[in-house]
Amino acid sequence: MSIETLKKAVRNIPDYPIPGIQFKDITPLFQSAEHIKDLSEILYEKYKGRGITKVVGIESRGFFMGPALAIKLGAGFVPVRKPGKLPYKVIEERYTKEYGEDAIQIHEDALTPEDVVLIHDDLLATGGTMVAAYSLVRKLGVKEIYINFLIELEELKGRKHFPEEVEICSMIKYSI
Repeated sequence: MSIETLKKAVRNIPDYPIPGIQFKDITPLFQSAEHIKDLSEILYEKYKGRGITKVVGIESRGFFMGPALAIKLGAGFVPVRKPGKLPYKVIEERYTKEYGEDAIQIHEDALTPEDVVLIHDDLLATGGTMVAAYSLVRKLGVKEIYINFLIELEELKGRKHFPEEVEICSMIKYSI
């Protein structure tokens, strides 16, 4: 299956969650066993052999493919969640996104300096959520960080918020 076939399965929802936002709904991708299999294989091929020890998934859509990818890579999975959702001691990062302010948290003992981390989420728009996740992971002092998105909205230039040395991969790209 091609990236174009996967791209066609993404549904556009105008004016959601607020007027002016063109929401990219990835749930149709997960309604097809073939799409899930293809997404898993494409992600695995991209990251195999890189020594990844942990996949960090951002709530909630980063939880769709993050655990599946972790299993295929033989890595652990670490959730990054909204405040009040993790039961142990956390560190928190506040950020601004396209349509409001938010915060995310990670367990303070979730990663070690020996970890090679892949941070995964569904969408790169302006970059606020991933920048916050990247900051949390860096604070835990890991060895290396890779960043992955299923979708990137290129015209919003979310990549510009990350250091050049960080490898960022988006599977499906849209010009809005």
